[in-house]
Amino acid sequence: MNLKNLQAEDYQQGQVILIDKPLEWTSFQAVNKVRWLIRKSFDIKKIKVGHAGTLDPLATGLLIICTGKLTKKIDTFQAQEKEYTGTFTLGATTPSYDLETDTDKTFDISAITSEKIMEATKQFLGEIQQQPPVFSALKKDGIRLYEFARSGEEVEIPYRTVTISEFEITKIDLPKIAFRAVCSKGTYIRSLANDFGKALNNGAHLSALRRTRIGEFSVENAVGIEAFENSLPS
Repeated sequence: MNLKNLQAEDYQQGQVILIDKPLEWTSFQAVNKVRWLIRKSFDIKKIKVGHAGTLDPLATGLLIICTGKLTKKIDTFQAQEKEYTGTFTLGATTPSYDLETDTDKTFDISAITSEKIMEATKQFLGEIQQQPPVFSALKKDGIRLYEFARSGEEVEIPYRTVTISEFEITKIDLPKIAFRAVCSKGTYIRSLANDFGKALNNGAHLSALRRTRIGEFSVENAVGIEAFENSLPS
């Protein structure tokens, strides 16, 4: 991805910018920063900028950002297969299924073996039924699920069908398990972590996540926010 020498009209006509999202940034913050940098660098008042698929603040990795007329392709990019690497931590669950919330239950992991872990992965290949986390931006009756969660209100979340085409455990160092997963649009890796714990008659939460690929776009070709800023005229 060569961003050097691009002009204002290039961004207005449409560019696909691959950003390696920093930890603790929201996807919205990354989009806002990119938009602000383009407007500031070229002294333009308005430009369309959007992202193709949210990454949680505690995740890093590939964020596709589209500008100008290419924002019309966002839905196409969002629908593509995604690849993630990360870490599950066994022996504890959290309400958000990740580190956004504190541990609510703990479990004894002394009986968990590598064999049981590898066997459990087979349950999550192919089409599976998955329940999204209550701490998510999905809407029910026009209200974001995380708003129900934060108010302590119980809410029924329907299961949905997702596809996990590849799921492998790359390292076991209990209580942590490193993994790689390739999945369809709409898959929640946090839910995968929670369900994986249940499959072991235990508990688990997502403790690290990195998106490495969306369709043919790889994080290896992405740039950090600072590098993007440096590519723009000052």
